[in-house]
Amino acid sequence: MSWFSKVKKPLEAITSRDKIPEGIWKKCDECKAIIYGQELDNNFQVCPKCGHHHRLSARERIRLLIDEGTFQEKDGELAPNDPLKFRDSKKYKDRIAESKKKTGLNESAISGSGLMCNRPVEIAVLDFDFIGGTLGSVAGEKITRTIERSIRSRHPAIIVSSSGGARMQEGIFSLMQMAKTSSALGELDELKIPFISLLAHPVTGGVSASFAMLGDVIIAEPKALIGFAGPRVIEETIREQLPEGFQRSEFMMDHGFVDMVVPRLELKETMAKLLDHMCGAIACLLPLESKEDSTDSAKSGA
Repeated sequence: MSWFSKVKKPLEAITSRDKIPEGIWKKCDECKAIIYGQELDNNFQVCPKCGHHHRLSARERIRLLIDEGTFQEKDGELAPNDPLKFRDSKKYKDRIAESKKKTGLNESAISGSGLMCNRPVEIAVLDFDFIGGTLGSVAGEKITRTIERSIRSRHPAIIVSSSGGARMQEGIFSLMQMAKTSSALGELDELKIPFISLLAHPVTGGVSASFAMLGDVIIAEPKALIGFAGPRVIEETIREQLPEGFQRSEFMMDHGFVDMVVPRLELKETMAKLLDHMCGAIACLLPLESKEDSTDSAKSGA
């Protein structure tokens, strides 16, 4: 006679992996710790265990840097087309459709106006999840328009880069954006309007060869890969082993290519202080409401 007359089956609702909602737990790419997904989201994708910076979407980046409720998106309706009818392993137009669905954006860049610690700024952010954050004709146009708005308003310009470079599917139309954005920044520089360039992992190719490295102050997040060609390509070309940490933020700062390496959660406060130092007490740092009030007062006085 057996000791047990009934054998209970395991609770499938608890043990079955397909019953656990996706994204509740995430593994850190660096320390491999298992982290509650909401905790990572609340910490702007910075691992609370080791401080590793995971990739941040463009909209999350806006939420990190711009005061809540002040961001006004501009040119959001602009979207790329397929001028070359390009196809590699899949059609370019299909890649665009997939990226739109994945990110909720029409292009790799999101741009607009807002306040950073009550300081008005014009901002553009590249999203790596949209075809590798590549610089296409529409992304270049949106960045150029951001700079032009900065020129008209005299507000500082902020550009956040996370990109694999120029978008090969658009050929020369993409490469032209390097010159166009750089030319607009030249006009901004002549007017002495501040431009801060923030580099997030990775920044390579045509983006690193143009506007990303033209900031009055260039800030990088920790351990971001920054360079034109990647280290693997360089090693295969020169047939030499590169030094440890080559092309990472800290290496680039030590060699004079980057001014500051700032942890993500300290970026907003650091950038706001930089704008204070760069602009002093000039009009571009007045809150938007104060500028409108002063203009109205001047008109009534006249």
